[in-house]
Amino acid sequence: MRIRHALLAVVATAAVAACGGQQATSAAPAGNAPTGAASSAASSAASGTPTGPGGEATPGTAGPLTITDPWIKTTKSGMTAAFGTIANPSAAAITIVSAASTGAPTVELHETVGEGTQMTMRPKEGGFTIPAGGKLELKPGGDHIMLMDVTTPVKPGSEVGFTLTFKDGGTMTFKAVGKDFAGANEKYQPGHE
Repeated sequence: MRIRHALLAVVATAAVAACGGQQATSAAPAGNAPTGAASSAASSAASGTPTGPGGEATPGTAGPLTITDPWIKTTKSGMTAAFGTIANPSAAAITIVSAASTGAPTVELHETVGEGTQMTMRPKEGGFTIPAGGKLELKPGGDHIMLMDVTTPVKPGSEVGFTLTFKDGGTMTFKAVGKDFAGANEKYQPGHE
């Protein structure tokens, strides 16, 4: 009987811990809202604890980043982008220097520059820096994570895995849900230096 109660306590603790990292989703601005089926787990926040190159937890100042409403624009092939809001609750700035994804062999951190209809997206020099206690909004027409050479279609509701790598070598993983979105059709400027 004691073993049964102990096992129930472990299961209940694990269930509470799994829900503890969730945050409320943020809504997209009216008129720009992506559409498509999404699982509540994928459209909720994802969080990751930075890890070192060997998978061990990175101590102290890096602190965990969180991402709210991670989503990826649906596509049959070619290029697409991932979005969401990344928060840094730690006391030190964290710089994301690269990204990888299960959805494409090549992934780049991009910015969008220009004015009016002459918008161009290009690799972001130095990566994305999220200030201590600050946020970075990845959005269509702004900073985003670009996937190149997508060969497996991204459909509404499908989940695509991502790994972000920090300047100190730590990493964070999350999943983004596929959503339809018809907008932000900027030109791509490869090999920007």
